[in-house]
Amino acid sequence: MLSDNVKKGVQRAPHRSLLRACGLEDEDFEKPFVGIANSFTEIVPGHIHLRELVEYVKEGVREAGGVPFEFNTMAICDGIAMNHEGMRYSLASREIVVSTVESMAKGHSVDGLVMIPSCDKVVPGMLMAAGRLDIPSIVLTGGPMKPSSYKDKNADLITVFEAVGELSSGKITEEELDELEKCACSGAGSCSGLFTANTMACITETMGMSLPYCATTLALSDEKKELARETGRRIVEMIKEDLKPSDIMTQDAFENAIAMDMALGGSSNTALHIPAIAAELEDKGISIGLDDFDRISKEVPHIALLSPAGQDTMYDLHLAGGIPGVLKTIESKLHTDVKTANGKTLKENLEDVKDINRDVIHTMEAPIHAEGGLAVLKGNIAPNGSIVKQGAVPEDMMHLKGPAKVYNSEEEAVEAIFNHELEEGNILVIRCEGPRGGPGMREMLNPTSAIMGMGIKNVGLITDGRFSGGTRGPCIGHVSPEAKSGGPIAAIKDGDIIEIDIKNRSLNVELSDDEIKERIANADLPERDIKGWLKIYSRSVSSADQGAILR
Repeated sequence: MLSDNVKKGVQRAPHRSLLRACGLEDEDFEKPFVGIANSFTEIVPGHIHLRELVEYVKEGVREAGGVPFEFNTMAICDGIAMNHEGMRYSLASREIVVSTVESMAKGHSVDGLVMIPSCDKVVPGMLMAAGRLDIPSIVLTGGPMKPSSYKDKNADLITVFEAVGELSSGKITEEELDELEKCACSGAGSCSGLFTANTMACITETMGMSLPYCATTLALSDEKKELARETGRRIVEMIKEDLKPSDIMTQDAFENAIAMDMALGGSSNTALHIPAIAAELEDKGISIGLDDFDRISKEVPHIALLSPAGQDTMYDLHLAGGIPGVLKTIESKLHTDVKTANGKTLKENLEDVKDINRDVIHTMEAPIHAEGGLAVLKGNIAPNGSIVKQGAVPEDMMHLKGPAKVYNSEEEAVEAIFNHELEEGNILVIRCEGPRGGPGMREMLNPTSAIMGMGIKNVGLITDGRFSGGTRGPCIGHVSPEAKSGGPIAAIKDGDIIEIDIKNRSLNVELSDDEIKERIANADLPERDIKGWLKIYSRSVSSADQGAILR
């Protein structure tokens, strides 16, 4: 066992002495050591319950004959970090999570890992660590928040963001906004719609790195506690079987994850995170890029309409059959001979799945949309690609053409929107917000929510930044190359005519190649005064189409 490095032999007497100070006794040195990476924090709703949940994991580890060692990682709440400098740290924090788990696991020679994440960057960060370390690992995602309602409709965080725009346009009162604010987020758990956190939990389960139904089981439920205990028991068996992430997260498993993402219409942030996770396994022959997303999108229909695209919540999805229900529905599009963390193949896990609620999970013969929830757009604005959550775009907005309104930061754009400077038919361009240029590739939830809430029609938005999983409408992100890397988005000026054609996968500006080159060469882009960790990050981060990973 790996833990023999710190517990076996005469020369390890000092190591054992330190471990005895932690409470270990003679018999414990014959057992596997299980590291538990817990992202508990008191300022993130998706994580506030993990301090309790981890105790059930530890019980399971002990019951199965292992020794649990809990340690912590960081977690940033994107909702709280939104629309200020804090959001620059959100995507960058993914790399800190990876490095924390790697450092703790390597530093203490654990035999296996249980990872307990919940929110947006923490789930992919831990999966990246699993791939990098390649020791037996299993994930227990924290689970969704219980859905709320306001005026007889489902309400969540995005409802509140959009309500700010509604207030600005006089559609609601401050009293109504206050009432909504106080009830929309019910308590512990990741926000109740299919935003990035829950999308990544669904991807984790689909890839076989968590137990069946883990992604949709509510955070504060007895089911989640039992899943936690079973996860603890299972990691000890995985150590004995030497079942590693590279055995589970294969090329086929990644393609299955993208297929599920398309079927559900998940967050566009998966186009950053899935390639980043795959990059940790490139020595195993794994390769995932934007072209894989577009190919699978054309093969797998969109079969569920969850918030923000519709009214159904993660809990509705759970009651309808959960991720196994979705996978059973699209089984013909999947590689079902892949291994999963419970020791069974995906095919075996799906054998007994039945009683799927077709009001929530549609059939492939009667889908919401014929294509998957995400689409990759290319053109002279985004030669390396961009991404849109097409499953949340109304049919009459799949094609837009209009004059550009260009801003070099999210703040400038938000101020312009609330000052009513944006007109119907404009294409809003927000640049210098990419991985390098931001730095940190901030989410643009405030401008998109303001546009939706204020009811400004036929407005498109393109950015080298990214969007929250709660975004809806014709919002194209991850434009690559980004402005700060000399991408064509740096050439666009107010009044240039931009055409967004989602069905034909194109994103273009009516400029010649020569004009674009000349403008890029003479572009006057702002220089941000950055220091500390973000300065290191901006020097090392790759482009969005490569997963915004550190190189």
